[in-house]
Amino acid sequence: MLLFVEQLVNGCALGSLYALFAVGFGLVFATLGILNAAHGTYASWAAIAALAAVQHLGAPFPLAVAAGVVAGGLLALLVDQIAFQPLRGRGGPAKEGGMLGALITSIAFWIMLDSLAGFATGQQSLNFPADSYPARMLHLGALPLPSMQLVTIAAMLLATAGIHALVRHSRFGAAMRAVGWNGAAAALGGVNPRVVIVVTAFLAGATSGLAGVLGGISTQNVSFTLGEGLMLKGFAAVVVGGYDDVRGAAIAGVALGILEVMSAQYLSTSLRDGITYALLLGFLLLRPRGLFGRAAFLRA
Repeated sequence: MLLFVEQLVNGCALGSLYALFAVGFGLVFATLGILNAAHGTYASWAAIAALAAVQHLGAPFPLAVAAGVVAGGLLALLVDQIAFQPLRGRGGPAKEGGMLGALITSIAFWIMLDSLAGFATGQQSLNFPADSYPARMLHLGALPLPSMQLVTIAAMLLATAGIHALVRHSRFGAAMRAVGWNGAAAALGGVNPRVVIVVTAFLAGATSGLAGVLGGISTQNVSFTLGEGLMLKGFAAVVVGGYDDVRGAAIAGVALGILEVMSAQYLSTSLRDGITYALLLGFLLLRPRGLFGRAAFLRA
């Protein structure tokens, strides 16, 4: 029983990383209409920035995390303005052929940023110093609880609750939903779509950057491959949970993490990815809007 609870906590912590990434990824797709293949690189570069802050500036854990989050947000904003803003000027990603053009553009940026991240890390997997993050082992009775797992779960809950409150219960969130539905109509209603797009891109990159920093610390893997794993599982979480509700993406991300850990523990490690992608395929075929989605997966 103790082993089961330990693996459940491990799954929740892993799933929290997927959930954080999925929230940012889904936010971009729901609001901006972009299936951004470069989104995983924001997590990689956020982890690299946080590690650089620790190694070169001696930043404590909170400031290192903040540096990574800001780096992820700024990189996302830069890519959006360079890669996608010109497409919007020619009709927007949601127009016929526009989404395909945005996807191809994002793949180009993915390859470029991925290569640069590999160069920055020397094609190696780097580690955060052991004294640069909470490494204590807490105990709840006989149950050992690594501090970083608790930090990761708490960060996911706070970020998801905050973004959900912003999107669903604020004037700016109403503007985000309006731009996501129809930017031109939102502009006629007094919304500035450019401001909404800028803030949304930064917020999505920052959220994914948080996943990258916490993931880089938890897995001791700061490399250009960090974002790729988060990208694949985050996309699966968005499809399963529904891209238009951050709560659904977060719940699906945690569920995928638990499913992976439990399947590896009780079935076979070789099945952990296969089960995830079989679930993804099933939802794409049978329920493409996801468990909590209220609209079709592809926008009109």
